Amino acid sequence: MILAINWTVSSEIIEGWRTPNWYGLLFVSGLIIGYFVIKRMFQKENISNELLDKLVMYTVLATIIGARLGHVFFYDWEHYSQHPEQIIMIWKGGLASHGAAIAILISLYLYAKYPLKKPFLWILDRMAAPIAIGATFIRLGNLMNQEIVGHVTNVPWAFKFQRYYNETLGDYDALPRHPSQLYEALIYLIIFGVLLFLFWKRNLWQKPGFIFGTFLILVFTARFFIEFTKEGQTARDFELVLNTGQLLSIPFVLAGCIILIRSIKTKKTA
Repeated sequence: MILAINWTVSSEIIEGWRTPNWYGLLFVSGLIIGYFVIKRMFQKENISNELLDKLVMYTVLATIIGARLGHVFFYDWEHYSQHPEQIIMIWKGGLASHGAAIAILISLYLYAKYPLKKPFLWILDRMAAPIAIGATFIRLGNLMNQEIVGHVTNVPWAFKFQRYYNETLGDYDALPRHPSQLYEALIYLIIFGVLLFLFWKRNLWQKPGFIFGTFLILVFTARFFIEFTKEGQTARDFELVLNTGQLLSIPFVLAGCIILIRSIKTKKTA
């Protein structure tokens, strides 16, 4: 008999109610922890609470809108092009971290340029750790939703997702699978700790881009390799050597390498 964890957890906090749900609670929890992390960083440099509130608004909107549009365009455009009215139905699931990453970068650029009036890399270095802890809680939310599951496996820590609907089979599938959501959550939590160490203990905020470049390399390299344990999220993922998530991760890793190398070559700021 294959050892496996029988995962019967419901996404509903109150049975029979779709909202509030565990995904939403975990999503908000990640935002709250990230808020207090960035608040302490801002207090260190005497940045006003008004600017912090604007940062929250920019980031939350970018995360939700970008993650949704990323899922729509990167993973399931064939469906949404035929049902555009469903694009706004976020409560039915379907968010993509790569879409969120792109939207957050755009929003942070605008935030740094206008209300904050500081270099782009300044805010990116300080947002890296909060984003990592946010990603941790989002993946825990995916675990509660029993979505983004891993491949079938015989490892002793496999999960039997009792509420996972396998669209290929057209039925529920409780086969033992890699808990890929948990893999990502754990690695993002470790990355969160590493980034805080670099910021507070090593003072590498003094080298613009070092922390953010490290963030991109660690997060998207981890994502690239964890994707090998995941079920494909689009039809084409079953035909490609590298799936959509891996292909989208490569540019972020390369960008991180360039930013980190340039940062290492620069002198520390005061």
